[in-house]
Amino acid sequence: MPNQTHAKFVLRTSLTSPFGRKVRIAADVLGLADRIEIELATTVDENDTLRQQNPLGKMPCLLLEDGTPIFDSRVIIEFLQEIAGSHQLIPASGVGRYRALTRATLADGIADAALLIVYETRYRPPMPPEHSARWLAHQRGKIERALATFERAPPDPAHTDIVSISLSCALGYLDWRKPVEWRSQHPKLVKWLVRFTEHTPFYARSRPEDVK
Repeated sequence: MPNQTHAKFVLRTSLTSPFGRKVRIAADVLGLADRIEIELATTVDENDTLRQQNPLGKMPCLLLEDGTPIFDSRVIIEFLQEIAGSHQLIPASGVGRYRALTRATLADGIADAALLIVYETRYRPPMPPEHSARWLAHQRGKIERALATFERAPPDPAHTDIVSISLSCALGYLDWRKPVEWRSQHPKLVKWLVRFTEHTPFYARSRPEDVK
């Protein structure tokens, strides 16, 4: 792979994707935002070149100057961190690295399950109620268990890393799409998100509320 020290990149994503939002926040924190052009993508359009760039048809997908695609969000963030010469978001090695990646995966699972709930109610044809209800309950259970875990031990709101970015974007997606009501049951996370937003201003600037 050619040297990427001064390279510019294209990020294929939507402004509503919690995973694309993760990458945009990470790029801002790492000081790389001005080197990344956002090119909007959609996962449901068969003619969108996203499907050629990522055969899974998923976003975000980062394109290098030679067209090489990098995905998914965690891989992109690891790549950007290396380009920035930093270990701010993900520790370089040791137990701390794997603890952070595990916690970030738990946060991503909240967003994954929320997306599946949204897709179930929006795109899937009507099904026998007991089938759909069971599937939705399964996804909500994932969200509730993960939220309970973070409620017991929230990340440091004054430390912007892969865990806090992933969790904030997952909570932001819950606030926007409302697949579950989480705030009344998780007061520590509510306070955590307020403090994280104060510490990481780009989080507020990347909200998708005005995007349909």
